[in-house]
Amino acid sequence: MQLMMYLGNDLIDSIPVNDQDLRVPGYLGKFKRSLKEKYRSLITTTEEPIEFLVCNPTMQPEIPLPEDNIPNPTCE
Repeated sequence: MQLMMYLGNDLIDSIPVNDQDLRVPGYLGKFKRSLKEKYRSLITTTEEPIEFLVCNPTMQPEIPLPEDNIPNPTCE
């Protein structure tokens, strides 16, 4: 799992977190505080809100194939 910090639509940083500890009070808070401190000068120069997202970037959503089970050609 990764804790990702965004400013607007821009990914600023991500750090690995242990998914077993996500329910521990304050676990994510300490990482959020350290990221806010690390990027304090960047945060103060923008009006964009800070957002945090926790996800597993290795998981890929299943995209259903068309009815003929042939993937659509991609642009090259």
